Amino acid sequence: MQVEDRFESNVRYYCRVFPEVFARGQGAWVIARGGRRYLDFFAGAGVLNYGHNPPELKQALIDYLAADGIVQGLDMATEAKEAFLQAFDATILAPRKLAYRMLFPGPTGTNCVEAALKLARRATGRRRVVAFQGGFHGMSLGALAATSNPFHRAGAGVPLGDVLLLPFDGAADAGEDGLAPLARLLADAGGEDGKPAACIVETVQGEGGINVASCGWLRRLESLCRAHGVLLIVDDIQAGCGRTGSFFSFEPAGIAPDIVCLSKSLSGIGLPLSLALVRPECDALLPGQHSGTFRGNNLAFVTATRALECYWRDRRLMDEVSTKAGLIEDRLEAIVAAGLPHVVGRRGRGMMQGLVFDRGASARDAQMRCFERGLIVETCGGDGETLKILCPLTIAPDDLRAGLDIFAAAAGAAPDRLSP
Repeated sequence: MQVEDRFESNVRYYCRVFPEVFARGQGAWVIARGGRRYLDFFAGAGVLNYGHNPPELKQALIDYLAADGIVQGLDMATEAKEAFLQAFDATILAPRKLAYRMLFPGPTGTNCVEAALKLARRATGRRRVVAFQGGFHGMSLGALAATSNPFHRAGAGVPLGDVLLLPFDGAADAGEDGLAPLARLLADAGGEDGKPAACIVETVQGEGGINVASCGWLRRLESLCRAHGVLLIVDDIQAGCGRTGSFFSFEPAGIAPDIVCLSKSLSGIGLPLSLALVRPECDALLPGQHSGTFRGNNLAFVTATRALECYWRDRRLMDEVSTKAGLIEDRLEAIVAAGLPHVVGRRGRGMMQGLVFDRGASARDAQMRCFERGLIVETCGGDGETLKILCPLTIAPDDLRAGLDIFAAAAGAAPDRLSP
């Protein structure tokens, strides 16, 4: 790590947590420069739902580059973009009877959230936004204002305003109905100008600790927003693209958000790409009012289109996710039931699961033991108290079991007594 120590900014983070120089990746594995292999239960913070370098996507990229396909096209029309637009509508939107317009705001998730907030304010003519405690929406100033973590907020260096943070579903201080504060706010708004422009929510809070909103809570949130003309934004950047068991994490709740933010695994191979899905009546920005040099990542369009073709034309991937999610859940519940010191619970949905420790230091100790045993896993939560599983959805069952064995051992359990 001498090169990084000499040249890179102090803000670097993951190379401190995982002190290796990585050289190659394939499937659920990454290989360090010295040849050591690590199982990847982090997958780029949920970027690599289909694993490292999926062969079909990699070949599509190679073929496109070999044919001198357009790489940089701003937001101009290209064959790669047209193919993605048509494939996404035919494969994802039309079967779900969703009629969203597609807005490409820039390459990252935080770009997508910024565009969504900007669009909501433009469409409603209001400024304030409601977000939820435990939520994480990005590091740029607008998205950071909707993020509740004090450590991240402190990095802004300026006041973060126009966002009200309310309790998330199941929060200890939310009472029986975590939406009661929002209902009071909307009832007491004092006219149209006093209402917020939007509510932004993660159905499963990834960085906040794998906190899961119930379907009933999400339906009540949508109902409140509809009744008061408040736009509902679902940040599906980490929980979307199949991670929780359906393409969109909100599908089990049967809701239809006004704006949906997608990024992370959208390109399928780790190339930056984000997409805001917008109800046509909310598509209020004029041409050029939201722009950016890298709004059209054509290489990402190519791999994203191929990912739709390979993984989303039938139910096979989601059936696999259901089976693997059951294995993860059973193993984590067994760890909890073993009565280990410092382990207090399990949270999650689909293949977005977490083991909760009594404090962040306990979780970080377990994370270090995982890495020493050849498993990459990240912590999350307000104090980093949750050890998070975000392995590729396509991970081989034997690799999943091997990783869960390491996970259990690092938590202090005997894997042979926990295996289903």
